[in-house]
Amino acid sequence: MSNINKNLIPPKTMGEKLKQVGPGLIVAATGVGTADLITSIVIGTSFGMTFVWAIIVGSILKYFLNEGVGRWYLATGRTILDGWHSLGKWATGYFGVYSIIWGFVYGAAAASTSGMAMHAMFPIMPLWAWAIIHSIGGFLLIWSGRYLLFERVMTVLIGVMFITIIGTAVLFLPSIGDFAGGFVPRIPDGSFMMMIGLIGGVGGTITMASYGYWLAEKNWKGKEWIPTMRIDAKVAYTLTAIFTLAGLVIGAEFLGGSGVSIRDDQGLLKLADMLGEEFGTPMRWMFLVAFWSAAYTSLLGVWNGVPYLFADFIKTVRKKKAPGKQIVSVTEPAYRFYLAWLTFPPMILFYFGKPVELIIIYGALGSLFMPFLAISLLLLLNSKSVAQELRNKWVANIVLVGCLIMFVYLGADQLINILMK
Repeated sequence: MSNINKNLIPPKTMGEKLKQVGPGLIVAATGVGTADLITSIVIGTSFGMTFVWAIIVGSILKYFLNEGVGRWYLATGRTILDGWHSLGKWATGYFGVYSIIWGFVYGAAAASTSGMAMHAMFPIMPLWAWAIIHSIGGFLLIWSGRYLLFERVMTVLIGVMFITIIGTAVLFLPSIGDFAGGFVPRIPDGSFMMMIGLIGGVGGTITMASYGYWLAEKNWKGKEWIPTMRIDAKVAYTLTAIFTLAGLVIGAEFLGGSGVSIRDDQGLLKLADMLGEEFGTPMRWMFLVAFWSAAYTSLLGVWNGVPYLFADFIKTVRKKKAPGKQIVSVTEPAYRFYLAWLTFPPMILFYFGKPVELIIIYGALGSLFMPFLAISLLLLLNSKSVAQELRNKWVANIVLVGCLIMFVYLGADQLINILMK
């Protein structure tokens, strides 16, 4: 870890706390990717502004999960890997297997998506070449080990992402009545699974577990930082909700009733072309920049955050963590191994495609990660490892139980669909 902010004192006023916001922005940028954009556009196209309320609910649920990860670290001084290890070898074992498979597939998918957006803007080389450039660019930035540089790059890209996607949505603002109607919970016929997917998909998965390491990079230590952490997380999921709502508006007001299907990243390119035909070339470029920034911030956030988890996993299982030395360094071999694992082996898939068997295993494990996080936080944040006053209150427990039920339902549905294919 870097040694920034050695003598940092926890802020007291709201203004001072807002000035400290940083890790939450990284959570927001990493968690909000092209999948969230596609989901919100598809649902907006099919059901208009009906699911404004679902986006708000999803952001609140993810806030509680993210706050739980941060509170565990600040209340105990222990990482989430320490917590999982305390639950039993099954927890760390699951993460170890999951991280290797997930990293291989995600490394290819994230680089390809970033390359796809750049290739649409600058078709001067093949898509696979752009993908490699993005992957290696992320590798070099993170390998440098300079967290403040990483945070600044992410902050700039976040600004670009939100300005461009919200700027696009501003062209299609719905009436006040339509927007207000979306706050009333309704589930039209045939929309239940899409609604559940929207709520469950808002704002990231495995990268949420990296939050404690980003707090440590800022040198936020101890329970005195919990109020600041909560503001940080609230900013993250407020921005996440706004971004997802912008996608809903674009789908509802621009594509609604058009019969156009936006189902994958290629669909986003089609949407960019449609916007260009309707509003001119600058509008096409603005949306493509939004597409690219959403994809590349997710790549950079994963390249920085998930290697912490893997390196911590290696130290934990090898029992190399001395008391008071709980945090992982970005210069450790295990951290850099996983960074390289995300970057180089997945390049094979640029040429040969994604093996079907690997996708099936990845889908099965991915469908189980969020219930795993929810149940582990329920167990950890109600345990004696956390001081009584910092344990879950009844609201947090109810929300986490709700998350668990929803994610189990989503996971079961995904597994059934995988098995039936």
